[in-house]
Amino acid sequence: MKNVALITGASSGLGKEFARIHAERGGDLVIIARSEDKLNGLKRELENNLGSKVMVIVKDLSIPDSAQEIYNEVTRTGITVDYLINNAGFGGRGKFHERAWENDLAMINLNIIALTALTRFFLPDFVKRNSGKILNVSSTASFMPGPLQSVYYATKSYVTFFSNGIAEELHDTKVTVTALLPGATETEFARTSGMDKTGLFDKTASARSVAEDGYNGMLKGKLDVVSGLTFGQKVLMRTIPFTPKKMVLSQIRKMQEV
Repeated sequence: MKNVALITGASSGLGKEFARIHAERGGDLVIIARSEDKLNGLKRELENNLGSKVMVIVKDLSIPDSAQEIYNEVTRTGITVDYLINNAGFGGRGKFHERAWENDLAMINLNIIALTALTRFFLPDFVKRNSGKILNVSSTASFMPGPLQSVYYATKSYVTFFSNGIAEELHDTKVTVTALLPGATETEFARTSGMDKTGLFDKTASARSVAEDGYNGMLKGKLDVVSGLTFGQKVLMRTIPFTPKKMVLSQIRKMQEV
């Protein structure tokens, strides 16, 4: 396999689009998600239509040690990963004290622990070769606290600042780390998180356009890529640092209420 991208959460949404974009540009893939049927369907599509070589790994990344198992499996095959795209993640709406703890714990394990672990396992190989690119999918939610999605917003803040921090640590190498910060995007996220019934998802960007922005930004070694915002949302984002925090919190809560 050559020019290999490892993509988590590849069975749908942004992950599937990342895989298609990479295959369209002549690359091979390691695709990871929980759904074996969806992954195998994507594998057939990319191999038959685009001639890519695709390795499927079925794994639930919210389970501890899954990242280590993925790294071990890829290493055993002798595959060199050139691009690591940490896309897998999920959210959930509701008051923190009323939500099921096991759901928020799984969210933390997936959005933070798995992403960090995969980065830690593959990054030393990138540095040793002095080549490689990492794309961590965060969110514009990382710019602010998120009442009614408090854990999700906090996990995405971690992803953005973790990505930015290690990017600077690598300033004297040819390895880059990019954070993709989408706004409301047309994926399964809205439905599974319960956000599809809120005003935040009245207007959504296509998964393809957001994935293209992120992928191209990764290739250019950009620090942050913000994608999928309407003009009004862009204006709102720029005013947040200058708005009293209590007012911001109230606005976000109201936008996320059903």
